[in-house]
Amino acid sequence: MTERRQREGVRDVSDLDLRKLRVLRELSERGTVSAAAQALHLTPQAVSQQISALGRELGVPLTEPSGRRLRLTGAARIVLRHADAVFTQVEQMRAELAAHQSGERGEVAVAGFSTTLSALILPAVARLRETRPLLRTSLAEVDPPESFSLLQRGETDVVISADTTRAPGTAGEDGRSDGRFHRVVLCDDPFDIALPAGHRLLGSERLLLGDLADETWIFATTGLCHDIGVAACTAAGFTPQASHAIGDWDATLAAVRLGLGVALVPRLAKPVPRPEVTIRAFSERAPSRTVFAAVREGSQTSPEIAAVLDALRTAARAAVAR
Repeated sequence: MTERRQREGVRDVSDLDLRKLRVLRELSERGTVSAAAQALHLTPQAVSQQISALGRELGVPLTEPSGRRLRLTGAARIVLRHADAVFTQVEQMRAELAAHQSGERGEVAVAGFSTTLSALILPAVARLRETRPLLRTSLAEVDPPESFSLLQRGETDVVISADTTRAPGTAGEDGRSDGRFHRVVLCDDPFDIALPAGHRLLGSERLLLGDLADETWIFATTGLCHDIGVAACTAAGFTPQASHAIGDWDATLAAVRLGLGVALVPRLAKPVPRPEVTIRAFSERAPSRTVFAAVREGSQTSPEIAAVLDALRTAARAAVAR
């Protein structure tokens, strides 16, 4: 590349289109042009054209052939590293502009997984309707990691997720320790035990997980709740005998009622109470997960998003209290 061409590339940086940078980011995350196009609701041809145009503006090739696919060049990796900083600055600019306004108006979209909707998100939305009636809040049931893709693309503003550690120091595909996102811990969600009527431990004053070592267990099908349950039993010194894998909490309690096993139930799940089932808290060392909210880095100071986060914290504390 000639010195003149290099200067032209540097000159063109001031005219960069953020939409093209987002297309490049999506290609990096999705791996293929067709997958990026589907996520962005574009055609593969449009994705290729946007990336080619960005490369011309910068004066560097951003993709190269790799068999029948395209892979990102070293120059593209440099662009992406700086793009994250650019997106953060844009979010900070938006937050400061919003702060310039009253903060009472606006629209905030929240995405959460199923067990957070009725116990956490809906009460928070109801609270906001009373305290900030001009602030519109919409919600959607979306599981990680897809919810974090929506957050990155600006299709939602707040994501509710969970992990097994209090500190946001573990990297993962669900947005933990990702510099693009700001994380706010909402609560620790302990797991209680569901026992059928007549169970031998119903009248005991103390209840530990190890007391249930000989029980037949009902676990969630897959995911964090399943993993937490199995890991907690292992840490308590036994390998659980799992008889059923059920992904619905009401169905899980129905199985407990029929005497098919016992089950760990996150307190946020709040399944419909059944008279033949008792849900008890452990006396100590209960398994738990950390429920947190994530927003795009730089947007957390926006008045409307800060109001939503505050309402979510209040609702979360109430939801896990006994």
